[in-house]
This record gives sequence, structure tokens and C-alpha cells, in this order.
Amino acid sequence: MAIGELYDLVIDCPDPRELAGFYRQVVGGEIVDADAEWATLVISDGRRVSFQRVEGYAPPRWPGQEHPQQMHLDVIVTDLDESEPLVLALGATLLEGSSKSIGFRIYADPAGHPFCLVTN
Repeated sequence: MAIGELYDLVIDCPDPRELAGFYRQVVGGEIVDADAEWATLVISDGRRVSFQRVEGYAPPRWPGQEHPQQMHLDVIVTDLDESEPLVLALGATLLEGSSKSIGFRIYADPAGHPFCLVTN
């Protein structure tokens, strides 16, 4: 049994609205929750891609890893307090900046990639 469901793919960028507009043209959908820091593109079947502003953004360079790919998964769960020990038992690490009072918590997977558990 899975702990949660994939909710969102979040991509770092310098201008969330601009990048969301680019992908809207590529794959369709509707841009929601757009501001200078964050934009979400919701595609007709409900899949989501969000864009997060990063100060001093340096784009990835393929195929090298000097500037690696910069994105993370958001996994929607019913209850953060119940889900947290399950992901920790799988090898995740709770990262700095997480709070029990907001609707998400930030972790690193066993290879160090960030991901979030989120609630609606």
C-alpha cells in the first residue's frame, strides 16, 4: 500500500508565471495560483506542474552535473503526522524549514533529492 499519491511536480525557475505560460502552450491546461513566487499549471486530466521562483537561479546543463536538474515531487497525504514516520522508516530525512503547523513538510529521499508531503 502506498503512503500517498503524486500531487505535483515542482520545477525551480527564475520566473514562475513565464515558465508556466510556456508549458501551457506546450501541453495545454490552466494556470492557477500564479504570482511572482509560484505558479501552478493544471492540465485537463488534473495532473499538476508547479513552478517555484529561485533567487540566483542557475539552469541545469545537460548532460553534465555541474548544474543538476532542479525539481521535486509533492506527495499528497491524508495526515502528515501519520505519514511522516512511514517515509522516515523508508530512509527519508526531515529537512530544515519543515513545520508541524503548515500544510506540508520537506524531506530528502535516500539520495538527497527533496520532496514534500502535503495536505489539502
